[in-house]
Amino acid sequence: MPIVIPASTCATARRDTLGLTPREFARLARLTTPQRIQAFVNATPINHEEDGETTLSVREVLRQRRAHCIEGAFVAACALWIGGAPPLVMHMDCDPCDYPHVVALFRSHSAWGAISKSNGAVLRFRDPVYRSLRELALSYFHEYCDRRGRRTLRSYSTAFDLRRIDPRHWVTRAGTCSDVDARLAALRHYPLVSPRQAARLSRRDPFERRAAALVEYPPPRTR
Repeated sequence: MPIVIPASTCATARRDTLGLTPREFARLARLTTPQRIQAFVNATPINHEEDGETTLSVREVLRQRRAHCIEGAFVAACALWIGGAPPLVMHMDCDPCDYPHVVALFRSHSAWGAISKSNGAVLRFRDPVYRSLRELALSYFHEYCDRRGRRTLRSYSTAFDLRRIDPRHWVTRAGTCSDVDARLAALRHYPLVSPRQAARLSRRDPFERRAAALVEYPPPRTR
């Protein structure tokens, strides 16, 4: 996977750099704040992966109008890049019983915030008030649970600049971007809890589990 743009250069993405059509570029260029980007990501229906696992590029998310976490992070990072901020993402790993999560990162006055695609309410936007990536990742810890109510978040990665990857691999690719997903999963990760702490974690109580079952985009009914 070629590295095409040094992370220290090209602060604002041009349309020809990304390979987007004028219409695609204009849709993202209108998202001029992290809050607007988050609203756009929220309004994109969740990708239930009815036909199997996907890792859609930015173009495919815009075309298919669906996204799950890493796909939403691609869109958010691309919009941030168009707006002049670096397209940074963070990968959060978990217990094998659950699914990892990817968020797009932004900074304001040296504090970190995050744009996040989630079908539930609690793993979404984070205002830029966190002094470190560890603090930011920990803000997701209590709510990050599997279906049995177990708290499963275990580690977080360094911030990865997507300018290090050719935009053809995550912005305009027609096929799956699973190789980019694998690269993020292979980043150096830092533990959030020790094995001893993990063994003593509490579970969600029944009320919390009922609240967590609320989703914005219910799965389609099976015939």
